[in-house]
Amino acid sequence: MTDYRKTPEAVAALTPEQYRVTQESGTERPGTGAYLANKKAGIYVDIVSGEPLFASADKYESGCGWPSFTRPIEPANVAELRDASHGMVRTEVRSAHGDSHLGHVFSDGPRDRGGLRYCINSASLRFVPREEMAAQGYGAYLDQVDQAA
Repeated sequence: MTDYRKTPEAVAALTPEQYRVTQESGTERPGTGAYLANKKAGIYVDIVSGEPLFASADKYESGCGWPSFTRPIEPANVAELRDASHGMVRTEVRSAHGDSHLGHVFSDGPRDRGGLRYCINSASLRFVPREEMAAQGYGAYLDQVDQAA
């Protein structure tokens, strides 16, 4: 089993925007994320710990300005916490092992796919293309990867 965790080296390698989002619970500006329009097959992992979070098969265009997914690829790797900041109550999504702030989950997703919308900051993610998954240790998830809808 792979040991996914936050290390000082991984945190030190983050860009200022990645640090602000993942370590300070920031939010990237809508429509600016590197993975918003990504339609390639592969998985999205935590930029800090490398733990697998979402698959391209579960990505969809929600129109919210951030990459959206219907479910995590590995539910144990995603922690959901109550967030009462900014004068509203939401459910924050964090990586379980890296403790990176990822975004928020809402109940307005596609009903035929479970009804959830995981609204995730690109700055918290690293994309692993399908053809590189096995070599990078993510081969067990190949059956969950497909071209994004």
